[in-house]
Amino acid sequence: MIKHRVSLCKYFRRRLFATCPLTLEPQTPQFSSSPTPITHKEFCFSLAEQLINRGSLSSAQKVIQRLISQCSSIPEAISAVDFAFAKGMDLDLVSYGCLIRKLVISGEAPMAKAVYLDCVVGKGLEPDQKLLNSMIICYCKIGELDEAKSCFDRLFKLNFMPWIGSCNAIIKAFFAQDRVLESYKCFCEISDVSDVVLDFSCYNKLVDKLCHKGFLDEGLRVFDVMIDKGVPPTLHLCKSVVIGFCKWGHVEEAEILCTEIESYGFVMDKYMFTYLINAYCKGRKMKMAMRLFIRMLKMGYDPDNYTYNTLIHGFVNLGMFSKGWFLHNKMSKPNSVTYQIMLNKYCTQKKVDCALKLLDDMIQSNMAPNIHCYTSLIAALCKEQRWEEVNSLYHKMIDNGVVPDHVLFFILVKNLPGGDELYLALTFLQTIAYKSCHIDVSCTSCSTKPKSKEDAMVEIEYLLEEIAKRNSLFAESAFSVYVIALCVGGKIDPALNCMERMAILGFLPKLTALNSLIKLLFEEGLVEDGNALLEVMQDHGLVPNQTTFSIIVNELCKQGDFLLAIEVLENVEERGIKGSVAMYNSIIGCLSRQKMVKEAEFFFYRMLKFGVDPDEILFVTMINAYSKNGWARKALKLFNKMVESGLRPSSYAYTALIPGLVKKNMTEKSCVYLDRMLKEGFLPNIVLYTSLIKQFLKKRKFEFALRLVDLMERSDMEQDLITYITLVSGICRNIEPLNGKWFLSNEKSEEMLFDLLHQTTIFPNGESLKLLINSQEDMKYYALRLIQKIKKVNFMPDLYLYNGIISGFCLTHKMQEAYEHLALMESEGIHPNVVTFTILINGHLRLGEVDIAISLFNKMNANGLSADGILFNALVKHLCEMGRVHDALAISHSMQKRGFIPSKGSYEILLSSFCGYRSSVLALKIYEDMLSHDYFPCKYNLYWLVGILSKDNKLNEARTLCALMIERRNFQKDRIRY
Repeated sequence: MIKHRVSLCKYFRRRLFATCPLTLEPQTPQFSSSPTPITHKEFCFSLAEQLINRGSLSSAQKVIQRLISQCSSIPEAISAVDFAFAKGMDLDLVSYGCLIRKLVISGEAPMAKAVYLDCVVGKGLEPDQKLLNSMIICYCKIGELDEAKSCFDRLFKLNFMPWIGSCNAIIKAFFAQDRVLESYKCFCEISDVSDVVLDFSCYNKLVDKLCHKGFLDEGLRVFDVMIDKGVPPTLHLCKSVVIGFCKWGHVEEAEILCTEIESYGFVMDKYMFTYLINAYCKGRKMKMAMRLFIRMLKMGYDPDNYTYNTLIHGFVNLGMFSKGWFLHNKMSKPNSVTYQIMLNKYCTQKKVDCALKLLDDMIQSNMAPNIHCYTSLIAALCKEQRWEEVNSLYHKMIDNGVVPDHVLFFILVKNLPGGDELYLALTFLQTIAYKSCHIDVSCTSCSTKPKSKEDAMVEIEYLLEEIAKRNSLFAESAFSVYVIALCVGGKIDPALNCMERMAILGFLPKLTALNSLIKLLFEEGLVEDGNALLEVMQDHGLVPNQTTFSIIVNELCKQGDFLLAIEVLENVEERGIKGSVAMYNSIIGCLSRQKMVKEAEFFFYRMLKFGVDPDEILFVTMINAYSKNGWARKALKLFNKMVESGLRPSSYAYTALIPGLVKKNMTEKSCVYLDRMLKEGFLPNIVLYTSLIKQFLKKRKFEFALRLVDLMERSDMEQDLITYITLVSGICRNIEPLNGKWFLSNEKSEEMLFDLLHQTTIFPNGESLKLLINSQEDMKYYALRLIQKIKKVNFMPDLYLYNGIISGFCLTHKMQEAYEHLALMESEGIHPNVVTFTILINGHLRLGEVDIAISLFNKMNANGLSADGILFNALVKHLCEMGRVHDALAISHSMQKRGFIPSKGSYEILLSSFCGYRSSVLALKIYEDMLSHDYFPCKYNLYWLVGILSKDNKLNEARTLCALMIERRNFQKDRIRY
């Protein structure tokens, strides 16, 4: 207690306004001409001292308590505390509460916290309602919200009611730190137990932020509570609710809210009509949008160009150009944005000639096309490789006085051959310098093409310096062109130096340049540098957009780091930025490649929930994920959903769907969609053929698969590397027959599939090559012939292809040829992997060469390659078959030390082997290991083990096994019954 008092006195005396306590010794009276009037504070001190001298300590405490509560200033209150400490009095909780409340009100929150911790918490006093409310406000003022929430929770635990001030303080404090959900939680606790009416700013901020972040139900509850409390809403607050619902795709609910809001006396203005129309258009609900448009006209609002352009954009996105043109004709004066919308959609739908005609109409209407119109057209022409028209349109743009920008440069540099980026940048900067800064480039060395890239960089630096001096408006675009060129060329350091130079000159790079540099950094694995650059740019006011985060997510997914990519997506959405289709496509594609289909499906439906409309690319990604992993019915359902949403399936969509249907024995259904694909003008490509061949090889229908190979060749379709890998792997994997036989194709649905593909061959009347594989020798012959053919084809070396060839030689017992190809593979710089060694080891094991297989296994470990579960299980199986049971057991122990569990088959062969050698101890150990991994031995091995245990007089163990077998049999009977 004394310790707390001394430390508190020292703290008070550090304050400038602290007063000294009264002296205890009587002073010599000073004579003056008039008596000195005694103050109220001095009177209280004198009275308290007299009461102390009489032994009435409690009465003296009440005097000091009253003095503290009635003090008009903080110095007077502190002097009263100093007096009490000097006299050896302990203040009560009420006195400390009064002092803390005065400190908080006076803006001395840190001092109030010190008093609370030293004199209340330190002395073990239980705070009352007033003190807890004061401390909530105190902690909120100094930003310690966890402590404020602790006091807030303690209030409710003690059944105390919070003050209005403390409620407002804690809600606003959480909100100021962007902890919106915690602020909302406090609001709910307050609303559930008290009738406190908060400040309007609390309601307003909560509703606005909750709706902005997508917590629509929570925002609506705050709005309803505010109305119930009698707080009238403002027009801004009502608009916040409606805009929040529109933003997150709940347009119908937003319109219903508008109707309710009108009951408060507000009338929907033109702005709200346009916002709702825009939301309906984004959701492709054009009937609803037009209904609102007509209602808007009936209410006397004249739609402006923005409203018309919103509707035109909605119709054009659905391919309804006629309705878009109808609205275009209704406009009093269409602007360049109107034409730009139509022109962009023509380019997106690959109707470039229509877009070019529209551009000519625009010019004839005396409406100057902007840079965006030319950019869309040039991008579309580049995709169709119409380079002469690209060049002509570019010069036409320059002649019409339009200055090229960084976006157009980015599009062109991505479509031109690598290595020309600096020369193209120089051409752009010459045009910018001449058109925007009136620099006569003919008088400089820039008038001729530089001899080297270094010369080009020197001339670019000169032009950038001149542009920066004369026109800062175009300088940022010019610098950005150079940064993009450096990034495309992979020059990280010069690009960063250019960025630094821009910062020194006070220029900000364009987002396209920033995105290019971030992409390059992430491609090179410099993730930390990329994040640091992003933070620096944000500190300078350059806010990243969807494209920025899409690039980051895509690069992380390329590296397989989908967890970090998902974290980036969640951070983006927490900022209020809607995740783009490209972000979701990257994550879903990455998850599907790792066979995490359920997780991919979760993100697909999460995207729909957040109001992001999938495009045709994303639909194809998800259909492909379903098909490759055997979810054919879901793939088919999603394909039909894509068609219903107004997207025309491309050849990629059909190519993803059809093999998936074949995989799940839905060949007849696949014929329906193949026929639809052909009728829509899409021809089967090599990807479709390869996928179908792969599926039929897996089904061991070799005759039909090889007929497809023949049909592909007669369609003048050259086999690529992936096709050869598929053939080699499929054939070699099945050289050993399954149960001594192969399956031949004779199904009608497969013949229908073949006939549909046969229609597209360049020799429609030709006879298909009859290739029959009825025996193991036929399979070996075809595999060797295929390998010889591949050796003649000039392909880049590939590990998968070599593994397939080596596998073929191993399966045909030609180990010498297998090692020759292994040496050839290593000479071409391709190192063998675990799969390669597994193929070779299995080849030796099939020939009974166990010692060679084990030495090869040791060599693989020496090369730093760790065996996988497949190889371990193969060694266990073959060692047991060769009678080396103890070596097999040692391999199984080594396997478990490396984190792999032997398969049930490996355990079964070990158990039967030890039973065969009548080793009951080891057999029983194997049995116990099987149970620990949830494997139950087959009944034959169990009967065998029981017999061995009985003969070795281990009757207890034998009885236990019998009881377990009976229990297991009864359990299976019950499961079948139910």
